[in-house]
Amino acid sequence: MPPNDLSLEAQWMPFTANRAFKAAPRLFVGAKDMYYVTDDGRKVLDGTSGLWCVNAGHCRTKIVEAIRKQAGTMDYAPGFNMGHPGSFRVAERLAKMLPGDLDHVFFCNSGSEAVDTALKIALAYHRARGEGHRTVLVGRERGYHGVGFGGISVGGMPANRKMYGSMLPRVDHLPHTHNLKENAFSRGMPIWGAHLADELESRIIATHDASNIAAVIVEPMAGSAGVLIPPMGYLKRLREICDRHNLLLIFDEVITGFGRTGYGFAAETFGVLPDIMTMAKGITNATVPMGAVAVRKGIYDTVVDTAPADTIELFHGYTYSGHPLATAAAEATLDLYAEENLFARTREIAPYF
Repeated sequence: MPPNDLSLEAQWMPFTANRAFKAAPRLFVGAKDMYYVTDDGRKVLDGTSGLWCVNAGHCRTKIVEAIRKQAGTMDYAPGFNMGHPGSFRVAERLAKMLPGDLDHVFFCNSGSEAVDTALKIALAYHRARGEGHRTVLVGRERGYHGVGFGGISVGGMPANRKMYGSMLPRVDHLPHTHNLKENAFSRGMPIWGAHLADELESRIIATHDASNIAAVIVEPMAGSAGVLIPPMGYLKRLREICDRHNLLLIFDEVITGFGRTGYGFAAETFGVLPDIMTMAKGITNATVPMGAVAVRKGIYDTVVDTAPADTIELFHGYTYSGHPLATAAAEATLDLYAEENLFARTREIAPYF
C-alpha cells in the first residue's frame, strides 16, 4: 500500500485501468540490476526489462555517474541552430554501429516521436525529389508504432485506434504474419508466410499505384502485439518490392534495437537494410528518455542538398532533441554494451530460450 501521505488520484496513468490500480496499487520504490523493490520491501525480478528498455539492468553505476556529472556541468542546451558536443558524439557512434549507410541520425525523445519523425522524413524526401504526390504510407496489421497520430495511423492495433481513427488520410496496411495453423510450435523463424509480403505489390500498389506511395513501415520483429518472428524471406521480399517501386522501407527498431536479437539491430540479424530506422528504449538503457531516427546517406543528401543555401532544410524538431543528459546516458550505455559484450551474450543464451 502507498504511504498515508501519498494520494493517487491526481495522476491519470498511461495504458492502465486507473480505477483497478488505485483500488489495489502496486508501487516500485527501488531498482538494481535485474530486480525492482516494492514499497513493502519485496524484490521482484524484472523479466520484461521495464517496458523492453532496460537492456543492461537497473541503476548501472557507469550510466548513473555520467548523468550526474552532466547535470552538474550543463543541464540543457538548445538544439535549434546551436548544439553541444554530446549529441554529435552519440550520432557519430550510432552511425558507426548501424548497418550499411545508415549514417545520419536525427534525435527525439521517444519511440513515438521517432516514428512520426521517420514518416515526416519520408514525405520530405519524396518532395525533395520532385515527387511530392507520394503521400500514401503503408503499415501492417497488429503493428505498433507508438501513440502519435502518425504512429497510430500506420499502426494496426485496434484498441489504440478506435477512439481516434486514422488521422493520416492516406494509409493502408499489409496483413500480419501471425498464423497459428501454419506456424504453431515453429522453432526460430517460421517457414510459412513469406508470400504475405507480396500483398504490398498485388493489392496495395495495385490499389494506390506505386507513384503515390511514400514508405512502408514494419517492425522487423513485432513486440507489443505479441512477439511475432518474421517468416523466412519475408523481410527480404519487402525490401525487393520497395526497391522495385522506389518506396522507402522503414524498420521500427524501438524494441528490437540494441541487442535484443543478438546483434545491435534486427536489420543485422535478418540481413535486410532499411532506408530509415527508428530507435529509442535501449539507447539510454531507459535512464533518460531518448529516441532517434537513422537515415541512409542518400536520403539525408537529397533533403539537405536540394534546399536553398542557408535555409532550414527540414522544419521539424523537439525542444529536447539531443538533450545533454540523454546523450551522456547514451554514451555511457553504449560503452557498457561494448565493455560487457552484451549483444554477443544475447546470442549465446538465445538457443536456450
